[in-house]
Amino acid sequence: MTMPADPADYRAVWKSKLVLRIVYEGLYERIVKACRPGRTLEIGGGSGNLKAFSPDVVSTDVLPADWLDAVCDAQRLPFAPERFDNIVMFDVLHHLERPVRFFEEASRLLRPGGRVVMLEPGITPVSRVFYGLFHHEPVDMTEDVMADGALDPSRDPYDSNQAIPTLLFGNRKRRLLFEARFPVLKVMTAEKFALAVYPLSGGFRSWSLVTASMVKPLTAVEDFFAPLLGPILGFRLLVVLEKRP
Repeated sequence: MTMPADPADYRAVWKSKLVLRIVYEGLYERIVKACRPGRTLEIGGGSGNLKAFSPDVVSTDVLPADWLDAVCDAQRLPFAPERFDNIVMFDVLHHLERPVRFFEEASRLLRPGGRVVMLEPGITPVSRVFYGLFHHEPVDMTEDVMADGALDPSRDPYDSNQAIPTLLFGNRKRRLLFEARFPVLKVMTAEKFALAVYPLSGGFRSWSLVTASMVKPLTAVEDFFAPLLGPILGFRLLVVLEKRP
């Protein structure tokens, strides 16, 4: 099955699919809860949804859309130092060619005590099988995610590796290596969750194996068991970084 090809297509699916909106409402609530009070920069806001949950947001994407405040690349952000209290990315990190470039930019743009809040695919024993068989984006656990180098101007912005967030933050050793590379950014949270409802919803595809009325009660059950089962069954990874004083 194909995924939407551009931000307008994502927005159209969002408006037409109630199950998707309910699932993502819970995900956006997690993001907003993790943010500090203040001004937020949203990177990858092509679907244009975060502002419905948090009003003081500057929404950007690498591709233009009418509802965006700016068009820019997460690896080269055109904002002044210490401009923001939060930087939010929802399913963006795993699309970046050079993730280290983004974290350098985040270190520059955040005020002391500010946060990077990222919600991404999480690679676990169960989700890796599912993503490998049923998702169009690859999972490459061998990529050197700390590598730097020139950016390819011809690269498709939708190119991806779903393993990138897990390679950076998936266990304590990886988080320590990240903090050694970016000592100004402290890893506050790296939580794996979303056990079944998320994959069964079909995401931005047209189908769903759960009804709208099932989403919230099933999600509540998942959240109860997530601390125990998330590392094995989780499909999502919530990462919160905080800029040290």
